Amino acid sequence: MAEPASAGSGGVRPPKPPVTAELVWTGEGLQFGVTSAKIATVVDGQSTAGASPVQMPVIGLAACMAMDVLDIVRKGRHPVTAFRTSIVGERQQHVPHRLTKASIHFHIHGAVPFAVVERAITL
Repeated sequence: MAEPASAGSGGVRPPKPPVTAELVWTGEGLQFGVTSAKIATVVDGQSTAGASPVQMPVIGLAACMAMDVLDIVRKGRHPVTAFRTSIVGERQQHVPHRLTKASIHFHIHGAVPFAVVERAITL
């Protein structure tokens, strides 16, 4: 049986390892120290020492989408001079105040045709 080709040769990429994180209560309010891979941050239920648990997935969603869209546009050799992404996450008004909807907007500057951006978003 043949081995999968490496990513550099246009073949199948090796599987990504699982994402792990550890949260340790700081002893104050609802603040937790978080470590994941080589990063450390704070998650704070009051959003004072760090992002809240609801802000974290909103930030993550926007970051994933922004990185994917920018990467696809740049791979098409379109000259991007500036790129900004904004997101609004709507929340349920009663407990639990979970996310119910998110709207993401991409602000791209450069000679990039609209159809290219639209395709990058849909991929």
